[in-house]
Amino acid sequence: MQGGYAIGRTAPRAAVLLNGLPATQASAQGWFVLGFDRDAPPPAVITVETPDGSSTHERSIAPGRFDIQRIDGLPPSQVTPIEPALLARIASENQRKAAGYASRLDEDHFRTGFILPVKATRRSSSFGGQRILNGETKRPHLGVDLAAPTGTPIVAPAAGLVTLAEPDMHFEGGLVMIDHGQGLITVYLHQSRLDVSAGDRVTQGQRIGAVGMKGRATGPHLCWRMRWRDQNLDPSLLLISGNNHP
Repeated sequence: MQGGYAIGRTAPRAAVLLNGLPATQASAQGWFVLGFDRDAPPPAVITVETPDGSSTHERSIAPGRFDIQRIDGLPPSQVTPIEPALLARIASENQRKAAGYASRLDEDHFRTGFILPVKATRRSSSFGGQRILNGETKRPHLGVDLAAPTGTPIVAPAAGLVTLAEPDMHFEGGLVMIDHGQGLITVYLHQSRLDVSAGDRVTQGQRIGAVGMKGRATGPHLCWRMRWRDQNLDPSLLLISGNNHP
């Protein structure tokens, strides 16, 4: 479905194509992952190429169900920043985020599925909803918001490599990115404290920080995001059964 994924297993190091374009390479154990953006078109043609031949599988992508989310009372600098110094800061932070997203860890920790990163009181916002901030239509919300008190521990939902750890980004506040293999990266926003640094290896369930409301937030929560390459995904879809109802 839109915002979803496909996990497969084939020959080790096989080439994997998506809609005719090179997408990824299977791990040493043959695992691979593909992601389908919030706005992915209906067909998905997956081709696997090995020295012994190739095979193709076609799947349809079901449309997602996205709501409209209105948030008012935000400071103007968090909606439409105009000050040159702030715009320069945001541009610099965008470069650091781009570097974090560029990671392509040659591992396959995604194959185990995810556990919830935080013990949430409720899911305060779902993936993909159209955002209207202070009355202005903005980009869709590309994460899942999990409400919890400030200081609530945040843990890694699966093993991986920390590719970015910044304590005070303008929009995101405390921000961490983890590559779980082949560029499947989860992201953790608005943290009040970070317990990891870029380059750290983490295991499933290891504490990485704490819930806060730094950056563009109206209350304490974790905004949990996931991206595969340049595709924005719904991280809750990869939760192990029984862990998907915060």
